[in-house]
Amino acid sequence: MNSQPLSVLFTSAGRRVELVNCFTAAAQQIGVALATHACDLRPKLSAACQVASKAFEVPSCNAPDYIETLLDYCAREEIDLLIPTIDPELYPLALAKKRFEDIGTKVHVSGPETIAIVRDKARTIEVLRDHDVPVPKTGTVESVRKCPEEWEWPAFIKPSGGSASRGIDVIGSPDSISDTYEEPMIIQQFLEGDEYTINIFIDASGKLSTTIPHLRLAVRAGEVEKGMTVRRSDFDDIAAKIVDALPDPEGVMCFQLIDDARYGPRVFEINARFGGGYPLADKAGGRYAERLLNQLIEGPDWIENEWKEGVKMLRYDAAVFLD
Repeated sequence: MNSQPLSVLFTSAGRRVELVNCFTAAAQQIGVALATHACDLRPKLSAACQVASKAFEVPSCNAPDYIETLLDYCAREEIDLLIPTIDPELYPLALAKKRFEDIGTKVHVSGPETIAIVRDKARTIEVLRDHDVPVPKTGTVESVRKCPEEWEWPAFIKPSGGSASRGIDVIGSPDSISDTYEEPMIIQQFLEGDEYTINIFIDASGKLSTTIPHLRLAVRAGEVEKGMTVRRSDFDDIAAKIVDALPDPEGVMCFQLIDDARYGPRVFEINARFGGGYPLADKAGGRYAERLLNQLIEGPDWIENEWKEGVKMLRYDAAVFLD
């Protein structure tokens, strides 16, 4: 057992029990003691907070005191690594990354320029298209209204800054576009085909080192419920182009695409964090959590290409009971 204990904080922990377990197993694999911390708006109602070593309450990630609350806790508890789990907290954490480093906490998040791109789906498509990444035809509501004849119908509509499949809908014709929306929306080409998530690891130098795709066999609330790892060399090429397109990517990310029978693979979303389906990549041999812990103790890094194809994940509802 390594004599240097480590502590990891999972923010907005919610239901991410499997992610906490992945890090616990990774620590055992490399022989380090690990304390897991978790926070949430309502930690008493968060399953991940219950399985962590310690848990605490935080304000909303949009609140002005969110970062200060995390900084105070990380300094007091000597947190080595902070793992964000939801999209809205990524940009504030990216901006505060240096402040956390000054107190000895590494925040697992890409730089603010990358986060600004991936949090805006319209800008994501524009940046990827400029770097020859295959993407669906995409436009603003206003641009589609002006030239509806240039579009095939039906089409997808979604919030430009949405996540977890919030607000996604299918519109059958230009007449179905509402006059007003509560937030900026984009319209995208309707794609049909198998949907994949590709989990990637970007090393400390900003280079892509591992790509693990899985076929999304069933999805619930935007998160894979049943999946299977697959090897696709064309997905490896797409992943490399995505990493080259982003200005300051780091660590674990994932992107989603649909392999349309007519147009081929089309990337429609990037998540600059651990995706909900990461445990499948971990079980297949991805070892991303292990690599992040190894960085903390200045252990060896590696390129992981020996992961297993055909590993299936069948998720189910489990319960944490409190007395």
